[in-house]
Amino acid sequence: MRIDQRMMVFLVFGIWVVVAAAVEDEGSPPPSPPPPSSRRPSVVNIGALLTVNSVIGRSVKPAIIAAVDDVNSNPSILEETHLNLFLHDTNCSGFIGTIEALQLMERNVVAAIGPQSSTIAHVISHVVNELHVPLLSFGATDPTLAALQYPYFLRTTQNDYYQMAAIANLIEYFEWKEVIAIFVDDDYGRNGISSLGDSLAKKRAKISYKAAFTPGASEADIGDVLTGVNLMESRVYVVHVNPDSGLRIFDIAKKLGMMTADYVWITTEWLPAVLDSSETPDPDTMGLLQGVVTLRQHTPNSDAKKRFASRWKGIKRKETSGFNSYALYAYDSVWLLAHALDAFLKTGSKITFSSDPKLQNTTGSELRLSALQTFNEGPQLLKALLSTNFTGLTGEFRFDQDKNLIHPAYDILNIGGTGLRTIGYWSNYSGLSISSPESLYGKPPNSSSSTKHLYSVIWPGETTVTPKGWVFPNNGKPLRIAVPYRHSYKEVVTKDVRSPQGVRGYSIDVFEAAVTLLPYPVPRKYILYGDGIRNPSYSNLVAAVAENKYDAAVGDVTIITNRTRIVDFTQPYMESGLVIVVPVKKSKTSPWAFLKPFTIEMWLVTGGFFLLVGFVVWILEHRLNHEFRGPPSQQIITIFWFSFSTMFFSHRENTVSTLGRLVLLLWLFVVLIINSSYTASLTSILTVQQLSSRIEGLDSLISSNEPIGVQDGSFAYNYLIQELNVAESRIRSLKDKMDYLNALHLGPKRGGVAAIVDELPYIELFMTYTKCEFKIVGREFTKSGWGFAFQRDSPLALDLSTAVLQLSENGELQRIHDKWLASSSCSSQVADVDVNSLSLSSFWGLFLICGIACFISLSIYFCRVLCQYRNFTPHEEEAHEIPEPESARRSARRTLRSTSFKDLIDFYDKKEAEIKEMLKRNRRQVNGDTVSPS
Repeated sequence: MRIDQRMMVFLVFGIWVVVAAAVEDEGSPPPSPPPPSSRRPSVVNIGALLTVNSVIGRSVKPAIIAAVDDVNSNPSILEETHLNLFLHDTNCSGFIGTIEALQLMERNVVAAIGPQSSTIAHVISHVVNELHVPLLSFGATDPTLAALQYPYFLRTTQNDYYQMAAIANLIEYFEWKEVIAIFVDDDYGRNGISSLGDSLAKKRAKISYKAAFTPGASEADIGDVLTGVNLMESRVYVVHVNPDSGLRIFDIAKKLGMMTADYVWITTEWLPAVLDSSETPDPDTMGLLQGVVTLRQHTPNSDAKKRFASRWKGIKRKETSGFNSYALYAYDSVWLLAHALDAFLKTGSKITFSSDPKLQNTTGSELRLSALQTFNEGPQLLKALLSTNFTGLTGEFRFDQDKNLIHPAYDILNIGGTGLRTIGYWSNYSGLSISSPESLYGKPPNSSSSTKHLYSVIWPGETTVTPKGWVFPNNGKPLRIAVPYRHSYKEVVTKDVRSPQGVRGYSIDVFEAAVTLLPYPVPRKYILYGDGIRNPSYSNLVAAVAENKYDAAVGDVTIITNRTRIVDFTQPYMESGLVIVVPVKKSKTSPWAFLKPFTIEMWLVTGGFFLLVGFVVWILEHRLNHEFRGPPSQQIITIFWFSFSTMFFSHRENTVSTLGRLVLLLWLFVVLIINSSYTASLTSILTVQQLSSRIEGLDSLISSNEPIGVQDGSFAYNYLIQELNVAESRIRSLKDKMDYLNALHLGPKRGGVAAIVDELPYIELFMTYTKCEFKIVGREFTKSGWGFAFQRDSPLALDLSTAVLQLSENGELQRIHDKWLASSSCSSQVADVDVNSLSLSSFWGLFLICGIACFISLSIYFCRVLCQYRNFTPHEEEAHEIPEPESARRSARRTLRSTSFKDLIDFYDKKEAEIKEMLKRNRRQVNGDTVSPS
């Protein structure tokens, strides 16, 4: 319980007791409760609390009276028991309302209908909690009244929690990010707007400013509030006020020119309550409200509601009056109590009251609190109320577990011309829809935003184009734009005292070109960030924007994950990524450079195979090819000549044997590969620059222990440490291009660095500056870009993203790039690694295939020769055989064995044609000798 409310209750108690004592002295004792009957009481006292002379009260009072009459005339409910209504006017005052509520409790009522004010409901709820009297409020929509603190408070209308959720969905539907709340500064206004802020936060939107004014504020006070909000950025206004004072806001807003195009006005249900209370719309009133979007509690168009509307004039007895949704809920509140009392009495329960011991006068005080009595059966009646379920004028009337009415729903209305037009509905079940909520309850819930749809809206200024919802504030404060005051790479962005803006560079030109494409002016002021001696920390710059020290940051701000968590970036206007730059050296020319393509082992094996193949071909061709015959010295020369002439495919000797051609074919293929490899390797050695560092890419950069240079203020410093786990001791911060140059020239052994890691645009400028003295190795190992940073949910970020895309499409972005960042062709070259001599390991497979072919060819050839030799030798010996003694024959066999190898060589040296002729002759001779003895 709040302290101020508790004190107010005790104060009111005292005043009430004094009033009660005065009444008692006049001889007018308070009415006593009706005596209970053995079965049912004939009369049950109920109360009603409302402000009679108000927009809501004028509609609710006749509705409550009509409901009591209808209940009492209906024999199917409460049978012989009748409701006795005591109506008290709270006069829209918390103090008077509390006194009226205490006087009402004095009449021993079992329940009270009302109050219509959330502020009064907060105070009275403490009274009914103590006296156990249920309070059925048809108008107190404050979400905090649903707390467990008020168990005897029952809201018989919709909770503002749902109304604010509906407005948040509406804000999301039209893609607005900020709203200004205009509200009355009481429990109803404050707590309702607080609920709106919570609902907007779920939609990534927010209340940028809360414009409050006191209840009953003068026109001058309201004018001051509206003048203040009109100077702010947001143009979406949510008005949450009382019905009796709300129209004055629009009257003043129209005078201030705030009901024109680009303004958005959204009101809560108070506005339809005002408009529905008049049968005929007032043209002057409707003229103030053109383009306003408002919400009204949704009630189905049932037959019961239509019958009630047709008899309303008779009930009201005023032709110019109408009923609003509060009247419907008040009517159903009486019927809710009637149904609950009927169920309560059918259980045989009686209605009794007793004095509360806590209210007894035990100290001799003059306050007579004992006049208030506790409703003994209050808990049972409260339970019956919560479990009652019936269908009334507002539809199905039933409470959920949080004591809220089920199926909360609202009509979304647009005011245009002389009437209200329904553009859609909102319900807690299906969200925004153009279908009535009751038609969707039987279908599965659909929370997808793609299915949400509303009819078109006519906004202030009679336009159907959805307003952006914001403008630049008309308060003389331009956009505060932080610009990094760089020490290096001033082509990107730097200070310029001669420029009206005070800054210049590639990023500034892109931003200025994008701003010119916006359909509205952007007053701006560039503020340098940094001292110009060192590059500023870009992470700190982004943090300053997030902390509202600046509205935006324009420059070479890289879009990385940590930064996107605290600010919004535009579309990247420059692609970027980290690359590695290392020093290179020119290859020194040498008279023996032609030997470098192959290692010594490769040269030796290649030369050996040239001789081997020449020798094998000579063996295979010697008996068949006259070009491979002659004196021994000539044949040796032929072997050498043929071997090395195959290197240039210029051998003049033809091969005639099948095996020789096979060996030569395979060898020529090997020679082709060797020649190609030699040519490519020699070209690389003589023409390509070589790295003077062992760093060839990202992997070798991480694995080495050599120092690495990064640009001062760049995110690369933290990236290397946190993402790549590079030791912090290895990283050196470098200020400008001269530091880059000196560090790479010195190298790691003389206090420099082995490589530099920086973003590609900077490296392109550096490469141009050094005329390709250094090279990029590896690939970009991050993919990001430069963008303009704005505070979270800034609408400028989205509009400028569109403008940047437009610059890219029309070629203006490339033109600006070429103006400031034109680079030489070397910037895109990737350096080749050191060219090593080709070793035997790269070619041993070819040599193995060639060697195997030679071996197989020689094996086949020698097998063939031996077969010829075996066929030739025996016949020759038989043809020249002379009878000799045994001893002479043994001596001749020893001589034959000792001279067989020489004979074989002599046999091989003969031409193939001679051998074949001798074999034919021997076969004929053998055949002749065989025939003669016979």
